Amino acid sequence: MKERYYHWLFWPILLLLVATLILVCTKIQFIFQPFLTFISVVFVPLILSGFLYYMLNPILKLLLKVRLGRFHINRGVASLLLVLILLLIVAGGLAALIPPVVKEMTSLVTHLPQTASGLQKLLNETIQHSALKNVDLSSYYRQFDHQLAKYAQVVLKGLSSRIGDVVNAVTNITVVTITVPVMLFYMLKDGSKLGPSIQRWLSPHHAKEVDQLLGKMNDTLSAYIAGQVIECLFVGVFTSLGYILIGQPLALVLGIVAGLCNIIPYIGPYIGIAPALFVSLTMAPRKLIPVIIVVLIVQQIDGNVIYPNIIGKTLQIHPLTIILLLLAAGHIAGIAGMILCVPAYAVVKTICEYFFDIYRIEHPVEHKAE
Repeated sequence: MKERYYHWLFWPILLLLVATLILVCTKIQFIFQPFLTFISVVFVPLILSGFLYYMLNPILKLLLKVRLGRFHINRGVASLLLVLILLLIVAGGLAALIPPVVKEMTSLVTHLPQTASGLQKLLNETIQHSALKNVDLSSYYRQFDHQLAKYAQVVLKGLSSRIGDVVNAVTNITVVTITVPVMLFYMLKDGSKLGPSIQRWLSPHHAKEVDQLLGKMNDTLSAYIAGQVIECLFVGVFTSLGYILIGQPLALVLGIVAGLCNIIPYIGPYIGIAPALFVSLTMAPRKLIPVIIVVLIVQQIDGNVIYPNIIGKTLQIHPLTIILLLLAAGHIAGIAGMILCVPAYAVVKTICEYFFDIYRIEHPVEHKAE
């Protein structure tokens, strides 16, 4: 009875100690500020490099298996070759996409005044055929124009006063563009040495367990990221094709936005369709219903075929759990949190399941008694 009492008392004391430690850390936050600054600088390149590593690692394994007689590609050359091919693909894609994207965005900007006048005309016609036709709305129009001009001045003043922020953003993008390929190369080249390096610091029994756990985590992340890339490419390509077929303005841009937004489970499609609906309302109101039909068809195929067979079987996470994770992570860390919460939860779930399996193996008598 005394052992059971101490066993149940252990977890409340542990949680209390953890809460106390967190409270103390918040009071001495200035001590950790250099460390937090370092993490914030390294975080984005590290996440992008890790994403690309898990995406390219299966291709790297295939290259290492290629042999022509006695000749074979070593890991360093294969890693460098993959990074160079990726850079060429990105550069070629940007060169192919930027001109039509710029053309479509220019078309959107030139249509905005015409769209505004059209909406005002539509509003006047609607008012003339409704109960509001005897109401003088000229004062409301003037107030609206005044507020619009005021907001425009505020935006322009904010842009002019934040030139330093723009310069910092350009600098950060440049640094990320340079560092990500270098980090990716070393990840691909030396990624296989991580497990043995950790095993050297552990006993043989624990080293084997850590190797198995790292393998499970690696498989989970690799399957999720590869599946997410396939899903986003499918949504982006077929949404763009659907928009082109129905003659939707800015079809290419809207398709790319839909594919990128689809990286957020469940909520992403609703974010991705919002720009398409806005463009339809402003530039081509007759395309509104066809746009909704295209998005419904693509999302139905993705939700019933692509996601369950590529990602769903790997993660095995209940949809309600994902929605709760998205709500919490979006409130804490915004869009970045919503993107990273699902793979992070998948890794934590893998770790917990692994240790629970070990516990069941080492304590079979207790589970039989239960």
